[in-house]
Amino acid sequence: MEQFDDINLQKFLAKGLHELGLTHPTPIQKEAYPVIRSGSDVVGISQTGTGKTLAYLLPILQDLKFSKQITPRVLVLVPTRELVVQVVEAVEQLTKFMGIRVYGAYGGVNINTQKQEVVDGIDVVVATPGRLYDLAVSYAIPLKDVRKLVIDEVDVMLDLGFRTQLKNIFDILSEARQNIMFSATMTDEVDELIDTFFKSPKRIAIAVSGEPLKNINQTCYSVKNFFTKINLLKYILRDKKVFTKVVVFVSSKKLADRLYDLIAINGVGIIHSNKSQNARIETIELFDEGEYRILIATDIIARGLDFHKVTHVINFDVPSFPENYIHRIGRSGRAQEKGNSILFYTDKEEENKLEIEQLMNFEIPEIDFPNDVEESQQLLAEEKERPFLRQSKNRETKREVGAAFHEKSAKNSKVNLGGKYKRELKKKHKKSRTRGDKNQNLRRKKK
Repeated sequence: MEQFDDINLQKFLAKGLHELGLTHPTPIQKEAYPVIRSGSDVVGISQTGTGKTLAYLLPILQDLKFSKQITPRVLVLVPTRELVVQVVEAVEQLTKFMGIRVYGAYGGVNINTQKQEVVDGIDVVVATPGRLYDLAVSYAIPLKDVRKLVIDEVDVMLDLGFRTQLKNIFDILSEARQNIMFSATMTDEVDELIDTFFKSPKRIAIAVSGEPLKNINQTCYSVKNFFTKINLLKYILRDKKVFTKVVVFVSSKKLADRLYDLIAINGVGIIHSNKSQNARIETIELFDEGEYRILIATDIIARGLDFHKVTHVINFDVPSFPENYIHRIGRSGRAQEKGNSILFYTDKEEENKLEIEQLMNFEIPEIDFPNDVEESQQLLAEEKERPFLRQSKNRETKREVGAAFHEKSAKNSKVNLGGKYKRELKKKHKKSRTRGDKNQNLRRKKK
């Protein structure tokens, strides 16, 4: 299909798609649509930003008929709360005229409230594995009638430690179901999951992770240290006409907070796992709607989240895992739009940068450091060279072991003679006297 109009979508689904302004499918959407509709188990390997969410939602919703049953028929598992919100929103937009009931479940909120919210019934459940399992075992969301199971970003789920919850959910589900899995990377753990629970799955591979995204312009700067990176970032972000919507990725929550405090620019939001769920959702909405021009984030949002027209992704530091770089820059250049990526790296981070380039088989073009940017001499504590600490003399010198090593010292060879009182008494009377020694007392009287 060259356009969505080329397939015979049911009227209300086509209307929802039209309202979203979507006319041309991406390659993964073209490939997945007929395979998923065939009913076979499916494994889709596709790079981030290629439209995986719509690739599985369209064929599933096309065949989802109206029903009065209260138990869900479709289950979509995703690794993060933010992705739950995003997929639920996508389902609601597509089914705006269809009367399909969709519910999103994730941790961090009162489970009793969630139990009450699903009483009237649901058709599609989108959830994180942990909270879904809790709701399933308490019979709040029965899974016996689920006929379509989607596991999105399964590699991330396994990285986050959801392996046990996934297996527990598989045990609860009916075997009469279609399994649909999407992942950006294939690992041994993912292969094991497929071999154990899937039935002769059909595989679709589009733009496998590791290939550089062709619609993203990548560049990098060699930067001296953290505070010089801040100076460079401020310098770059002054151009509001070019840098209209920017995600700045930082490796840790601590550094994200520090950067947020130091950047001192209006229109900046921050998101990481220590923020409350309401704050995280609100920040994403404000950034997506344009209230925030800049979003400082950790890798918690590097996977799956689809922001509207992000012009630039700035990697404030180099991720330890090269695959994460691919996922980070994929927040820009979504759905075949043009995007931009800038990487800051220090001498200590150069090795990680080389690993990224080896993974992509692509050398990131380097830009000369601007003369107008001050190179700071200030260093973070972790950037400072630690002085060599000389060990104590006792640790440096080994005790010599001689022939007499095992002999007792004079102090340790003493015999326990009892207390001083007993020794004095014995010396005076030759024999210890006690009140109960009648014979000794009699002998003493005769004298």
